Amino acid sequence: MAYDAEISRANPTCFVFLIDQSASMEEPIGGNRRLVKSRAVADALNRLLSELAIKCAKEEGVRDYFHVAVIGYGETVRPALAGPLEGRDLIPLSAVASSPIRIETRPKNMPDGTGGAVTQQVKFPIWVDPKANGGTPMAGALTKAQEIVEGWLERHPDCFPPVVLNLTDGESTDGDPTIPAAFLQRMYSSNGDVLVFNLHVSSRVSPPITYPGTDAVLPNNFARTLFGMSSDLPEHMRTYVRQQGFAIAAGARGFVFNADVTSLVQFLDIGTRASDLR
Repeated sequence: MAYDAEISRANPTCFVFLIDQSASMEEPIGGNRRLVKSRAVADALNRLLSELAIKCAKEEGVRDYFHVAVIGYGETVRPALAGPLEGRDLIPLSAVASSPIRIETRPKNMPDGTGGAVTQQVKFPIWVDPKANGGTPMAGALTKAQEIVEGWLERHPDCFPPVVLNLTDGESTDGDPTIPAAFLQRMYSSNGDVLVFNLHVSSRVSPPITYPGTDAVLPNNFARTLFGMSSDLPEHMRTYVRQQGFAIAAGARGFVFNADVTSLVQFLDIGTRASDLR
């Protein structure tokens, strides 16, 4: 499929983020005792939403090239954005950009112009706070994504295909997630099939397995299940992955196992690399 549709205000696309908020997300990520998985995922997603808003900002304001849904799943399956956006499923990017819960000030290392670095305080908008309670109703979250995407495609049949990005640390506790994932992958616009990408965050200190082309490299059935639920990366995304220093084959899928903080941020960046904005 092409995956080359022009993205514009007249023909936008959508991203659906599914965030595991189960109790185990309170465990450290990758052995980092100072950072738990729920915080790492929330920080990475908040950073991405800010970057998307900056990318789409023009003189007149943020253009709605993208609409965004963030669905949390733990005690329940529900929209995860809070504040003025609480309870809303699919939101134009301009509304997201203008409605953070709050803006924090955080330290960031910046180049000092002499080959070193200096710490500066920067503004960091918050849309999603970390949560960690309950089980892992992944099948329900994917079913919710299915409803959102189906409605979107009815309104935007010629769009760059919607992308669903699932961030999780454990197996589904409410049934087989491969069924709604397969349904999503069978949906399509005139420009290609809906893309479903999966990332697994772990407490183990183990190298991430990034964008494999076969499940033979994966350590267990859970990893192979997530791999089977993941779409092939379109060519423009594979090109971008190679530019980031990864060696990947033509059959690489949008899947990362045992993700650390760096590969989590990269996964969100790569998964939202749509075609050119106009």
